[in-house]
Amino acid sequence: MVLVACAKKDYSLPDTYTRSANEQTFVYECDGAYRFIVRTADDTAWLFLRRKAIELEKTPSASGVKYTDGNVTFWSKGEEAMLVLKDTTHKNCRNNRRKAVWEHAKLNGVDFRAVGNEPGWTLEISNNVGIVMTTDYGQKHYRFDADSITSEAVLLTTVYKARSADDQIEILLTAKRCTDTMSNETLPVSVSVQLNEKSYDGCGKALH
Repeated sequence: MVLVACAKKDYSLPDTYTRSANEQTFVYECDGAYRFIVRTADDTAWLFLRRKAIELEKTPSASGVKYTDGNVTFWSKGEEAMLVLKDTTHKNCRNNRRKAVWEHAKLNGVDFRAVGNEPGWTLEISNNVGIVMTTDYGQKHYRFDADSITSEAVLLTTVYKARSADDQIEILLTAKRCTDTMSNETLPVSVSVQLNEKSYDGCGKALH
């Protein structure tokens, strides 16, 4: 399959990572324009720093939740956090929920993600897994296996087609800037979806 405007894969979960049902991903923005990503699951937190992943173990804390490996310490309480790297402490870090959604999908192996509104929908394409589309603000889910997907790329456009036992989908990705009407964020790809008898328009971007 071919994705338009593919992004550089700058980090990923290590091979030693074990999937968990209660995974959460956070994007923290701190004083001094410092930014880092954390994924928590059970008693472990994976910290992503400039293409480097560090595994931290949960440790007792008088307040909030604390993870450390003895050299690096991550502490969070609600949407706020603090990160200690050797002699440097990053304070006043707050989770950016909007960005965290995209990073969560990226860490889950999603290669392309798109969103749209009225009613809200999301689209995720994973080359090795398939296509998942969620519509009506998360009320309806449609899945298409990778084996059922065909794709064709012409100039700045990629077309995906797929079928399941009950549904069919056609996705048109065009390398043309698009503004999400909900967040006002500008994304590099315009997306049009024909799902059965309904049409959806939105914006997206490659994650890997």
